[in-house]
Amino acid sequence: MEQQLSYIHPDAKIGANVEIAPFVYIDKNVVIGDGTKIMSHVTILEGARIGKNVVIFPNAVISAIPQDLKFRGEETTAEVGDNTKIRECVTINRGTASKGKTVVGSDCLIMAYSHIAHDCVIGNSVILGNTTQLAGEVIVDDYAILSGGTLTHQFTHIGCHVMVQGGTRFGKDVPPYITIGRDPAVYSGLNSIGLRRRGFTDEQIHDIQEMYRLIYQSGLNVSQALARIEEEINPSEVKDVIVNFIKTSQRGLIKGGAD
Repeated sequence: MEQQLSYIHPDAKIGANVEIAPFVYIDKNVVIGDGTKIMSHVTILEGARIGKNVVIFPNAVISAIPQDLKFRGEETTAEVGDNTKIRECVTINRGTASKGKTVVGSDCLIMAYSHIAHDCVIGNSVILGNTTQLAGEVIVDDYAILSGGTLTHQFTHIGCHVMVQGGTRFGKDVPPYITIGRDPAVYSGLNSIGLRRRGFTDEQIHDIQEMYRLIYQSGLNVSQALARIEEEINPSEVKDVIVNFIKTSQRGLIKGGAD
């Protein structure tokens, strides 16, 4: 349903059964999937690609140009997956020539006043707490939870099933399955509650615990810890996820906490 009090560019592509409240602005070169609900005073700008059954709350701004001085007006996108909820005053900037797009996956919850900068890639089932701020080109893998007030440095990679405590700020990569917090931010143990909620077995959790004992509590450097993991931990999907994350880390890992 399109409201006459809203502006919808004639070139925008609006799916079936989309609800558009009064005072919404939808620019050219926008695609909105079936069943999406757009509440009042939402601004959806050029390059937005909104999936199906998305809910966008008042005063959110999707696909504004990047806050990056290197941006030269290139054609880029901001993409939001199916069934994601974008709460009040969220801002999601579109990409730059670096990656060409900013991506938010499906089934995510982006809470009020959060900011997702240019070229970020957010996986599926991610939660960003209120006022979380992601700088440019941050990667957040599936099922990660960043609690309220989290600040992340550009280019940071946050692994799957991570729990970041509220108010944490960090500029190093956060490997999968763990909790981080304190100031400065450090490894604070496994996200064991989250892992059990998502069906990880006791054996998987034990193996994850052993790998992070070697990485953070053995006194070994990262290369030595990886060698021990390769020797001592049985092959498994969780082992591959952790080892591959560490081997491909660009910014180095978050530090370990005090014993």
